[in-house]
Formats: sequence, C-alpha cells, structure tokens
Amino acid sequence: MIELDPGLITVIMLGGILVLAITGFPIALVVGGLGIVMGYLIFGGTAFEIMYTRVYSLSLHYPFLAVPLFTFMGVVLQRSGIAAGLYDSLYLWLGGFRGGLAIATVIFGTILAACLGVIAAAITMLTLIALAPMVKKGYDKSIASGACVAGGTLGILIPPSIMLIVYGPMAGVSVAKMFIAAVFPGFILSGLYIVYIAIRCLLRPEAGPPIPIEERGVPFITKTRKLLVSLVPPVLLIVGVLGSVFLGLCPPTESAAVGSVIAVLLTLAYRKFSWDMLKHAGIVTLRVSAFVLFIGCLCYAFVGIFMSAGCGEVVKSAVMAAPGGKWGAFALIMLIVFLLGMFIEWIGIIFIIVPLFTPIAIHMGFNPLWFSMMVCINLQMAFMSPPLAMGIFVCKGTAAPELGLTMADIIKGVIPYILLVMVGMGIFIAFPQIITWLPGKMITAW
Repeated sequence: MIELDPGLITVIMLGGILVLAITGFPIALVVGGLGIVMGYLIFGGTAFEIMYTRVYSLSLHYPFLAVPLFTFMGVVLQRSGIAAGLYDSLYLWLGGFRGGLAIATVIFGTILAACLGVIAAAITMLTLIALAPMVKKGYDKSIASGACVAGGTLGILIPPSIMLIVYGPMAGVSVAKMFIAAVFPGFILSGLYIVYIAIRCLLRPEAGPPIPIEERGVPFITKTRKLLVSLVPPVLLIVGVLGSVFLGLCPPTESAAVGSVIAVLLTLAYRKFSWDMLKHAGIVTLRVSAFVLFIGCLCYAFVGIFMSAGCGEVVKSAVMAAPGGKWGAFALIMLIVFLLGMFIEWIGIIFIIVPLFTPIAIHMGFNPLWFSMMVCINLQMAFMSPPLAMGIFVCKGTAAPELGLTMADIIKGVIPYILLVMVGMGIFIAFPQIITWLPGKMITAW
C-alpha cells in the first residue's frame, strides 16, 4: 500500500479513463483494470473486498430485471412487421410537404422510441426503412441521415428506455417516475426537430422536395384508415407499458413483462412469429443484458474504490467551487457529462458520474428527478457527438452502399440536432415543471 493525496488519485483515475478510452480499449476493461490496480496500490487486499461487495449489491438490484425484458420486447417488435406499415402511412400523409419525408421519419422515430427502448434497433430500423426513400426522392443526404439518427436517439429518452432503468437505481430515483417524467421532454425534442426540418426545407426547398402527386394519390378515406390501423399496435404497447405504470397497476419491471407479452402477441397477429425469431430475440437479449451488467458491475466497483479513497470529496469541492453558485456548478456538471459523452459509452458515464454528482445536486437544492432527467437529456447528444457517436456509426453501417452516404454527410446532418438538444435543455431549465408535473399526477409512485 502507498500513501497518495486524494487529489492526485482523482486525477490519475479519471484521467486514466479518458486517456485509455480514447485509445479504443473497451470501457469495461479500462474502468475495471484501473479500479483493480489503483485499489490494490491504495488499500491492498481490502480493495478486492470493496469491489466484490459493490458488484454483488449491484447484481441484486431488482429494477435491472427490466433490461432483458425491454430488450426482448424491442427485438421482437423489430421483427413484428408493424414498422413498415406505419411508415408507409406517414409517407402518404406527409410526403407532399417540403421536408415531409424527414418529418415523417422523426415522427416514426418518436413512435418507435415509445415501443423499442433500444437505440441501435431504432436507428437501424429508421435507416433501413426511411433513408433510401428520402435519398431517392432527392433529399439532401445530411437532412435524410440526420433525421434517421436524431429520430432514433429519442429511443434512449422516451420510455421504455434502458437508460432510465439503469439510471434510476444509481441515483436512488424511482424508475417509474423517470419513465413518466421523460414523456414531455421526449415529445418536445421531437417537436423541435420537426420545426427545424420544416423551416430548413422552407428556406431551401431543394433540400427536401415533396414527392410527386401521382405517388401519393390515395383517397382520403383509404389513407386515413391505413394510418389508424397502423397506429393500433404501437398504441396498444404504449398503453400496456406506460399506462400500467402511470395508473399504478405495476412497477416498470412488471410493465416490461407486460410489454414483452404484447410484443409476442403482435408478432403472432402479423404472422411473423417463428422459432428462429424467438431464438434471435433470446440471443440478442442475452448479449445486451450481459453487456450492460458487465460494464455496470465494473464501473460500480471502480466507483467504490474511487469514493473509498476520498476522491468523491475532491470532486464535490471542485464542482462547488465553480463560479456562479449552484447554477455555475450545474453548468459545469452538464459540460462534464457532454464531454464524457464524446469518448465514453453512456452506460459507463452513468455508473461513474451518477454516484458522484447526484449527492452534489441534492446538496445544492436541485430536485433529484429533474436533475436526473437533465443528465439523461444531455446524454442524447452523446449518440450524435463524434468521435464515439454510436448513432452515427449505426446509421453509416446500416445504410445501403449504393446510396453513397458518407460519414461527413451524417456528421453535418446531426450537428443541428445537437444544438436543438441544448435548446431543449434551456427550455427545461426555464420551465422545470415540464419534467416534474406529470410524475406528480401518478396514482402510485413505485
């Protein structure tokens, strides 16, 4: 064991994460390795006891059972066949407007977000279904790809979101309340995206031309019936999951089971159910759940060493010393979260920063639910901010090669949406009731 100043330990551990993460090492191995090495140097063999206790306690968090259930639900829905019919209906209704297909993509992504909860699945589905029609109709590639990525990233905010399930237990905030609190912010961000597309295509009509009348010349009654029919499955799922939570019928974990059952029934109704589909969903669920738990356990163990070494007080003092009082400290926290999002996966960020920053936010007098949602909204930008930017890579990897989509097109397309998330955060700071009002109306706060 060696004696080190807590300030120096803080610099070594946090700096080590950033440096090693930039080099491309998996974040789980980076955080876990740093925790083991620094823990042994500081505490000797006691470090292993600290880390084991943290890992064991995390594995017993009951709300985490919702992660595999919602993942299974999202994968099954991806194969159910409801998505194509819904986009076709939105295509007929909005295709005649400038930027209409991009707006339809964002609306489509918003609806998918309330059904899937898995961002990679949402962006993949949007790219496969919506990107080609936009590019082939003459849309600017940056507008087309930006709508796919931004619309898909809403899936990590609008419930059922795996991010909210992971965040709640770490912050000691009700996952059910976070689910309900995320509804209005998610829809407001979606609305900001739609307004941006409409204004941009109004100013530059060639960026998002309307589709010809002969391609959408469907009778009003026909396309209305088609839209209503295509909306039934997602509405059933949203009511089954969010409705059961809001009305106090069951907590999020049980609502995840309800959603999984509804998803399977929908695949049966659409005649898409098969044992191969079930096998695929099971394998993906195991993979995602193991990924979340592995990163979570190692990050949680790392934080145990970090806090035991007195580094938590160092971070608290640094944040509290920020100029501008509590709002200056809040701005610093948001900046740190944004910068981390450029280099580290969101799961690692949550398990590292939430135990550090949540007590500081409560000490400064911020509503824990509001603060938690602001961090989650901030992390929306992590999926669109290079160099990590998982949303950009998923879109690029899914897009058909013949479309000629480049990384530059996607990055150019997502930058306005990053700025719009910042605008949204400003709105939620000015009007915190947007986040806190609806959870206060819940019948039972699970």
